[in-house]
Amino acid sequence: MSPKYPHVTVELQGQDGNPFMILGRVGKALRSAGVPDSEITEFRNEAMSGDYDHVLQTVLATVEVS
Repeated sequence: MSPKYPHVTVELQGQDGNPFMILGRVGKALRSAGVPDSEITEFRNEAMSGDYDHVLQTVLATVEVS
């Protein structure tokens, strides 16, 4: 399954399990790619609606991770 925004790539290596840092990096990448703020907010709300694994699954479903 490809992510919703396959043209947006985010480097997550070295984030050491910090979900807020991960969400910040993904949000910044989405904003730089011109994704509307409403969709970024929707992404963050979905990601934060569960545990750490849910954050990662939401990120993988949204952007390309390297």
